[in-house]
Amino acid sequence: MESDDMGIWDAVVSGPFIPMQVVKEETIKKPWSEWSESERKKAQYDSLAKNIITFALNMDEFFRVYQCNSAKEMWEVLKVTHEGTDDVK
Repeated sequence: MESDDMGIWDAVVSGPFIPMQVVKEETIKKPWSEWSESERKKAQYDSLAKNIITFALNMDEFFRVYQCNSAKEMWEVLKVTHEGTDDVK
């Protein structure tokens, strides 16, 4: 993933990028129609990472992660499945 674009790996490690804006001292999700080109590119990294992870899995592994909402969530499920938790280690 890093060799394709560091932003893709960052989406796995940090979670998806969600553009935010401040309205009346409250931070809310920015409407898609107001996203800049760079914000759209950053938001796309999570989808690219999910695609890469999905294509690398066999069917059993795929069914463990197909309902995950982000690449980070997918990665965490796979990590716990194959490495266990700190408590188990």
